Amino acid sequence: MDAPYMPAVKTANYIGGSWVSEPETMPAVNPATGETIANLPKSGRETAARAVAAAKAAAAGWAATPVFERAAVCVAIASAIDAQRDALARLLSLEQGKILAEATGEVGKAADGFRLAAELVKQMGGQTLPAEDPTKLVMTIRQPRGVYGVITPWNFPVNIPVEYLAPGIATGNTIVWVPAPSTSLVACALMEVIEKAGLPAGVINLLIGEGATAGDAVVVHPDVAAIGFTGSAATGRRIAERGAGKPLLLELGGNGPVVVFEDADIDAAAAAAAGGAFFNAGQVCAATGRVLAHHSVVDRLCEKLVEHAARQVPGDPFHQGTTMGPLNNAKVAAKVKEHIDDAVAAGARILHGGKPRPDLGSGLFFEPTVIRDVTRDMKINREETFGPVVPVLAFKDENEALDLALDSEYGLSVGVFTRDVTRGVKVAKAIPAGIVNINAGSTWWEIHLPFGGGSGTKSGIGRLGGIHTMEAMTELKMVTITL
Repeated sequence: MDAPYMPAVKTANYIGGSWVSEPETMPAVNPATGETIANLPKSGRETAARAVAAAKAAAAGWAATPVFERAAVCVAIASAIDAQRDALARLLSLEQGKILAEATGEVGKAADGFRLAAELVKQMGGQTLPAEDPTKLVMTIRQPRGVYGVITPWNFPVNIPVEYLAPGIATGNTIVWVPAPSTSLVACALMEVIEKAGLPAGVINLLIGEGATAGDAVVVHPDVAAIGFTGSAATGRRIAERGAGKPLLLELGGNGPVVVFEDADIDAAAAAAAGGAFFNAGQVCAATGRVLAHHSVVDRLCEKLVEHAARQVPGDPFHQGTTMGPLNNAKVAAKVKEHIDDAVAAGARILHGGKPRPDLGSGLFFEPTVIRDVTRDMKINREETFGPVVPVLAFKDENEALDLALDSEYGLSVGVFTRDVTRGVKVAKAIPAGIVNINAGSTWWEIHLPFGGGSGTKSGIGRLGGIHTMEAMTELKMVTITL
C-alpha cells in the first residue's frame, strides 16, 4: 500500500495563541498500514491547567465581542476550511482510516457547521415575560457559560469537534478542546486552519493527550464551567461523575435497531440498514446496531443485505474503488471479532464476511458482515459493536418487535420501516430514543436537527445540532427592571 502525500502539520498543543510542544510524545498511526506518521504531544495535568488558564484569560474579551463580529469569524473559519478541504480530507483519511470520499464529505460538513452557527447566533434572543407585580419588567437573555471543556472522539474527528466548537465560540464561550489521541494529528491541522482564519488567541485551545490525564484534568478543573463530550457510554458516565455539578452535553453510544415490518419496502430497508452498517466501517454511534425483521420477510431481507455486503470493497482508503477502509484501532477491532465469535458460538449464522482481513494492509481491516439467527442475549445484540456488521433478529408480531427494541440500555437512534403510518408513529412514540426515523435508517440526520439520547438510557444528555447546541452552551439569565 503506497503512503499518500502528507502535508506539513504542526504537531503541538495550541494554547493562548501559541504552539506548545511537550517533552513526552505519542505516535500518530495510519490504521491502514500500521505505520507511524507523526509524533504528537502527550500532555499532562500541568499543561491542561495552562490551557484552562488561557481560555479563562480570553473569556471576558470574547464574551464582550459583538455577536455579529463573532459570526463573521465563524464565516471566515468556514471559508478557510473550504480552502483547505482537500488537504484536510487526505489527512483525515490517512489518520482515521475512512475512505477519501467520506473524509471529503466530513470536511465539507464541518465548514457548513461554522456557517450555520454564524447564522443562528444572529437570531438568538430572549423573551419578555409577564409578572404579577405591575412594577416589574421581566426579560430573559442568553449569555456564554464561560470556559467550555470539549472532548471529542476519533470516528468523525473533524465534524464532531465542530459540532461543539462552532456554536461554542459563536455564543461567546472560550474552549479547551481535547481530541481523541488516535486522531489528534488532523485536529492539529484543523486548529492551524482556524488560527489562520483570525480567531483571537485563547478562544480555542487545543490540548493533546490521553483522556485519563489531559481530559480528566479539564473536566475537574474549577475554572471549567461546562463540559461537552461525544464518545462511549462508559467514558460519558465517568465524565459525569468527575464533572458533577457542571452543565453537561453528552452524546454517547447507541445500538439503535432498524425495525422492518412485514409490509415494508424491503429493498429500501436493506439499503438503509447496510448503509448504516458499512458507512465509516460501521464506526458511527447511530449505526445499524441490529436489524429486527418480521419472520415473514427475514429471508428476503437477509438476501438483500448479503447483496449489499458483497458489493462492498474493503481496502486502501485512497484507492478510487474502495468503499470501506479499516477500523481505526485495535480495541474496536478486537470488540468486533469478540461479538461475532460470541454470536456464532451461541448459534448465530454468518451469511457473509465475519473475518479480519490483515492481507489488505493491517490487522484493522474487517470484512463487511451479515449475521442472522441472532438472539437477544448475545453480545452483538446487547452491546455497541461499532464495526461493519449487520446482526439480524426475527420477530413474530408487533408486540415482540417492541419488546426487542425496548430491551436495550441504549436509546440514541432508530429506523422503522412500514407502510402503515399509524404503526410507525406508534412505535416511534413507544421507543425511548432521541431519534426515530420512519422509513429511513438509524443514521439519517442533518446538522441543524436535534441529535441525542433518550432519557433513562446510556445514550447521553442534551441535544447536538443547530440551535439546540447553542442553547445548551449558553446560560439563560432572567433580568428584571423595577419601573
